[in-house]
Amino acid sequence: MTKPIVVSLGELLWDMLPTGKRAGGAPVNFAYHAAMNGAEGHAISAVGEDPLGDELVEAIKKSGVESIVQRNAWPTSTVEVALKNGIPEYTIIKGVAWDHISYTRELIEMVEKADAICYGTLALRSQESHDTIVELLKHAKPTAMKFFDINIRGDHYSKDLINELLGYATVFKINDAELLLLRDMFDIRGTSDEEACNWFMEKYNLNYVILTGGSTFSTIIAKDGESSTLDTPRVDVVDTVGAGDSFSGTFTAKVLTGSSLVDAHRAAVNTAAYVCTKNGAWPQYPETIPDYLGEAER
Repeated sequence: MTKPIVVSLGELLWDMLPTGKRAGGAPVNFAYHAAMNGAEGHAISAVGEDPLGDELVEAIKKSGVESIVQRNAWPTSTVEVALKNGIPEYTIIKGVAWDHISYTRELIEMVEKADAICYGTLALRSQESHDTIVELLKHAKPTAMKFFDINIRGDHYSKDLINELLGYATVFKINDAELLLLRDMFDIRGTSDEEACNWFMEKYNLNYVILTGGSTFSTIIAKDGESSTLDTPRVDVVDTVGAGDSFSGTFTAKVLTGSSLVDAHRAAVNTAAYVCTKNGAWPQYPETIPDYLGEAER
């Protein structure tokens, strides 16, 4: 059986953790976990013509993710990550290589093959990468899953940008803190979280809305009315870097390979829990991801 092709668009960087630097970037994390769950993962990004860029290119080659990584004169991105009780706080520097992803025929041809495309707000903070990613989204197959993980960081977003990117999406993923921000931004008041999610579903004609609540819960609502809510399992957390991206990549790969909504959601929750028990966003997978939710919940 041919593996579905999943393509991520956006940042590729070094997370500078207290334990040392680790390769990351939300879209690439997504592609890695999609690849670990039955898809063919591809990452589109840019790094600098510098030693950190050389190391990142090598790291992604070893990860099992295929990539088109452009090299340019801007510095390879590093992000300072401070951990407070395992929860990351990011210091993101502007003017880095992935702010300057060039629009090329090679990128168009890759996107045209994709069964799913992942993107967020951060990589579109600069005009050049914004224009490249938006033009690439226009080349997606009509049937492709277009996964918009909003992934708000600092001040690298706007209502206009979020509205624009929702216009291309078929899947929208937000966390509970982001939903509070969007309620004010889009003037969604006096409704439950589920009603607010359904507001986005209807306004932007989405197939899925995913709401995550960190250490408490996650809910996935489908266009056909089906939904799934699961508690977040308790694990010994090392750090939560990349946990949300692992959820998204796993869910996407499982849906594309034929899993039901409930089974894809369960796999996504278990993968995210596993990632929280390891350092960094690209841990080596065990032979089988533990079922942290327990058979009793089936």
